[in-house]
Amino acid sequence: MTSVRRDRADPVTGAGDTRARYRRILRFAAWNLAVTWWFELFLPRLGMGWIAERTRAKRMLRFAQRFHVLAVELGGLMIKVGQFLSSRLDVLPPEITKELEGLQDEVPPVAFSAIRKLAEAELGAPLEQLFASVEEIPIAAASLGQAHRARLLPRDAADTGLEGVVLKVQRPGIDAIVDVDLAALRKIGGWLSHVRLISNRADMPALVEEFAQTSLEEIDYLQEGANSERFAVEFADDRRVDVPAVVWERSTRRVLTLEDVTAIKITDAEALLAAGIDPAQVAPVFASVMFDQMFTTGFFHADPHPGNIFVTPVADPAVPHPWKLTFIDFGMMGEVPTNTRSGLRKLLLAAASRDGKGLVAAIRNVGVLLPSADTVELERAMTHLFARFGGMGFAELREVDPREFRDFAVEFGDVVRSLPFQLPENFLLIIRAMSLTSGVCSSLDARFNLWDSVEPYAAQLLRDERGNIVQDVAQQALDVAGLALGLPKRLDGLLTRAEDGSLAVASPRLEQQVRRLDRSARRTASVLIFGALLIAGSVVRADDTVFGNVLMIASVVPLLHGLWAGRSGL
Repeated sequence: MTSVRRDRADPVTGAGDTRARYRRILRFAAWNLAVTWWFELFLPRLGMGWIAERTRAKRMLRFAQRFHVLAVELGGLMIKVGQFLSSRLDVLPPEITKELEGLQDEVPPVAFSAIRKLAEAELGAPLEQLFASVEEIPIAAASLGQAHRARLLPRDAADTGLEGVVLKVQRPGIDAIVDVDLAALRKIGGWLSHVRLISNRADMPALVEEFAQTSLEEIDYLQEGANSERFAVEFADDRRVDVPAVVWERSTRRVLTLEDVTAIKITDAEALLAAGIDPAQVAPVFASVMFDQMFTTGFFHADPHPGNIFVTPVADPAVPHPWKLTFIDFGMMGEVPTNTRSGLRKLLLAAASRDGKGLVAAIRNVGVLLPSADTVELERAMTHLFARFGGMGFAELREVDPREFRDFAVEFGDVVRSLPFQLPENFLLIIRAMSLTSGVCSSLDARFNLWDSVEPYAAQLLRDERGNIVQDVAQQALDVAGLALGLPKRLDGLLTRAEDGSLAVASPRLEQQVRRLDRSARRTASVLIFGALLIAGSVVRADDTVFGNVLMIASVVPLLHGLWAGRSGL
């Protein structure tokens, strides 16, 4: 006898048992958080971190497989999470990204009868009276809606200059699904806000609310149409970029009609080569266009996964290459405030010039690093990082001996973890967009080096902002002058403190190593006592059951002490 899961979304209406859906998402999150805590935090405290390292790849793959099943069965915002993970081709193992990449293109479609019913209710007339034809088989099925090819009636085609269009219709019942998913994500965000390591870095409830706002905007197709037109205006003079036109007369909040611009999917290397287009030449152009959005216009596509970018062959001799990048799906867009954009430009310039100190200053300016942070050691860490790994592409980094990364982590890990970092709310979409960009570029060209795109772009920024740079230099000159004027007084105070014995010299790295050794010593002693009591109890128990049990139970005390020894110093 077979049974049907009540928490699986209905393939026709998109609805399901919302309570069961909510519980299933929370169970999945709770279990995986518990597994992560056990392997990554608990076992290392027992000196068994090697178990976590040896099983990490299998655990990640198992997580990806289980999440894939969850996302496909539930749909909704779970697909969005999986799409983000599948885009990280630059940092995640290929087994993980390959397992989740199908979520971008293989979302089960909704039956056309349900799509027709919703579209006709929204547009106020039968589809036959609105379109010359509508294909029943969708050309794309996404987590929030699906798209069908259609043809406008002759009178509408004459008015718009378009004939072939794409009819994009929301999944029926998606409003309720999004509400349930956001409720579950808010609960998970609340859990994570109680984890000190995470809460010190980011306001998880605030980030969930930012994601919620973006998701609710994404199911408003009138907003998407407005975003599309604004994006088209921003790149009107850029021959590298194309955007589909909107047919407003056939659009509502839940139905959107667009110019059909279907072309070659950006990561379809075989189709690109067949069209005479070198994928390796597409990567730097795509990166440059995304940099323009992030650092120049400040209005950027926050969901540039491969399904939303086409490479369109063109025969325009004025175009530097015989193709354009065509962006679609403008439901998820982000804006970079002017002050944040300025900070991001400085960060880009510092990264391009391998300036560790400048990079730390830029990180502070964009709000990731709190003003109270002592950045001397972090600057040294960034300088060391640039000296060893700066200029390497992702493929080159994969070939570096892993022991070098471990050595860097051992030397500077405590420095980074001890600093008061935080994740500003408006960085959620910025991080998503840049993560997707790097993933797509790596897929186009395994040897792609992001530095090759960063450096010429940074050079252009320098040329465009010479006035600001002159101001910065002038401000630095004033700062140096002020420091020089105050230096004699500071030296006098320093000598006075040295003479009266009140001068204290701080060495953060030394202090951290001393604290680590102290904690290790206490933990080792506690574990030895635990082992001795446990073994003694098991031996004595054969002759004296009561006393043996007492010894074994007493062994728990030094075990707990070993686990939490020195916790207050972490």
